[in-house]
Amino acid sequence: MSGRHEAWFDDEAGPLVRSYAVTGGRTRSDTLGLDLITLVVALRTAHEAGMLEPEYARIIALCQRPVSVAEVAARVDLPLPVVKVMLSDLIEQNLVLFRTAAPAQETPNRHVLQAVLDGIRKL
Repeated sequence: MSGRHEAWFDDEAGPLVRSYAVTGGRTRSDTLGLDLITLVVALRTAHEAGMLEPEYARIIALCQRPVSVAEVAARVDLPLPVVKVMLSDLIEQNLVLFRTAAPAQETPNRHVLQAVLDGIRKL
């Protein structure tokens, strides 16, 4: 095996270690409660983020408008846990702002559900 064909590289998958090397081996970031629908938005322009590592700068560029964590992960083509770690890093550095969805009530309000059902029946 030579060069690109060593143990850390798979011809079909590409580099097998790159994602986790970017995060320093960290794979979990549960402290902020980021989930798939959490919205993130950059507090700096892509130009101002030019001093960051390329993967972090790309996330900043993608987050110039509010975008979900899931969409960021899809666009940067990195595993979701890695993107969550990277977003957590950016949030802790005050480069990105996040907002989670309001928590759902324990049980749905029966009156609201009945009103929705009544409205559907009228259609």
